[in-house]
Amino acid sequence: MEEAGREGPELSAAPPAGTAPESPARSDAEAFRLRAPAPRVVRLSRKVLAMIGIGAGLGIGGSLTYALQHRPPAAPPERATSGEGRTKSEVVTGAPDDYSKVPKLGAPLPGDLGRPILSAQQNGQVGVGQPDPRHAAAEQARQRMEQEREAARNSRVFLAGGNAASVEGGIAAPGPVLDADASNRPSGAGSSLPAAPAAGQSARRAFLEGKANGANESAERLVAPTSPNILQAGTFVPAALITGIRSDLPGHVSAQVTQNVYDSPTGRILLIPQGARLLGEYDSEISAGQNRVLLAWTRLILPDGRSIQLDRQPGVDPAGMAGLQDRTNHHWGNMLRAAAISTLLGVGSELVTGNDDRLTRALRFGTQDTVNQTGRQLVQREMNVPPTLTIRPGYPVRVLLTRDLILESMEGGR
Repeated sequence: MEEAGREGPELSAAPPAGTAPESPARSDAEAFRLRAPAPRVVRLSRKVLAMIGIGAGLGIGGSLTYALQHRPPAAPPERATSGEGRTKSEVVTGAPDDYSKVPKLGAPLPGDLGRPILSAQQNGQVGVGQPDPRHAAAEQARQRMEQEREAARNSRVFLAGGNAASVEGGIAAPGPVLDADASNRPSGAGSSLPAAPAAGQSARRAFLEGKANGANESAERLVAPTSPNILQAGTFVPAALITGIRSDLPGHVSAQVTQNVYDSPTGRILLIPQGARLLGEYDSEISAGQNRVLLAWTRLILPDGRSIQLDRQPGVDPAGMAGLQDRTNHHWGNMLRAAAISTLLGVGSELVTGNDDRLTRALRFGTQDTVNQTGRQLVQREMNVPPTLTIRPGYPVRVLLTRDLILESMEGGR
């Protein structure tokens, strides 16, 4: 009985007939699964998408077709033309029926006095008679003379130069002219008249027209040199700069003679040995467009300590041209920076909105004028800065003697 009771439950736990027994490995895997099952992917139907696309295309095509169809313009609505509501002008109602009834006009009357004269004539008063042609001609002549006198007062003034000095019959000779009211016009005002020649042109004309001495024989005679130890005018003394030159400030310059200089008559007597010192000055007044520094030599110091004044002999370059030219700085960078600042200030002042009130606009316009003027002054200041000329030490230079120079011969110079 006990064996039958023990075996009974085991027989009842058996799977029913017709079902497959579970695999022990699969059940264990499901029991130990750590991840959730992946969601299923939802896909759209291709047929539905195709139908939606076709419908949208048909709708867009129909809209375009309807919009591009040519339709005749609609007739404008007719205005209600009823003359009952309009009031006719008295001038229109009182006008004549045709041109035969138009009143004839009389003689033309002066503009400002026309109405008073016409009213006086209508009231039976004495009217103004026809003007006398002789009085009209006299009045025209008087007005013409007044205009000529006014034109003469406002005409240009003849300046000295050319044949302006010769005046006959009150008519000035032709020559350079200058507008009488030129000082009253701004400097930037344009004029179609030619400008008056500069003072330098008058000086050049006088130089060309200067009369030479009428004598066919010169009164001058040859002069023998007063000393054999002479350097005559036109002699070059070669040297090289010891100190540099910068034209921002005036200053002195020093140079050293690089070659022996001999007398002019024979070329055998040594007068200025190599190594002598030259002292001079340079001109710092530089104008716009200038690129050469003007030199003047004032003293010559020999190696033995003796010296002589040179009376400001000019300094030239190795080619004989006046002054020295090495490096030139036109300050373009500063000028461009000033122009850029002026442009930025002008752009900022131009940003004025139209919705501001009158006080704000007045303040903006005042600021704009001030800023524009400041920008112009910045640019003008940089344009007025002269170029800076620089001559480096060691630059070759020559002293051109313009007067005879008498020296003493150096020992061993022969």
